[in-house]
Amino acid sequence: MWKAAFSLLGVFAPLSFATVGGGSAIIAELRRQVVAGHHWMSSGQFTDLYAVSRMTPGPGSLFATLIGWHVGGLAGAAAATVGIFGPTILLTYGVARIWSRYRGARWQRSLEIGLQPVATGMILASVYVLMENMDGGVITRAMAIASTAALLMTKVNPILLLAMGAGTFTLLRVFTIA
Repeated sequence: MWKAAFSLLGVFAPLSFATVGGGSAIIAELRRQVVAGHHWMSSGQFTDLYAVSRMTPGPGSLFATLIGWHVGGLAGAAAATVGIFGPTILLTYGVARIWSRYRGARWQRSLEIGLQPVATGMILASVYVLMENMDGGVITRAMAIASTAALLMTKVNPILLLAMGAGTFTLLRVFTIA
């Protein structure tokens, strides 16, 4: 149990520093380590845990807690949570003090501009990994892309999209298409 907790801490603490843009930014690397590196779970289990974590309120990084629970029970959940939030909290506190001291400095603006494409790239890599591991085939991928487009181009309520997706898959199951 404790061995798993220390292993989880060793995975999540360094990844904590890469959560520029939020917890979703590390999904690709997290999957590589959890599924391919340590073999703690299958790709399907990883995707399922991610889906469950997105349905719960709170930061997306709580996904780490679910992985920790899956791998090492309560001690694993605690280690993964401390690992993903602890280093970032300390870093954020230190950077915030410096940031406010040098507000408006040229280097500060350059750093902000430089980190935008990095965060975007990390999030896009995460989307790619999740789409690659998604069950349901072409229909599921097409629905995910269509839902993303609808969210980006309209003000449609995401709950409506979820209901439409559930209804579509229910009908497909009834007619044994999917």
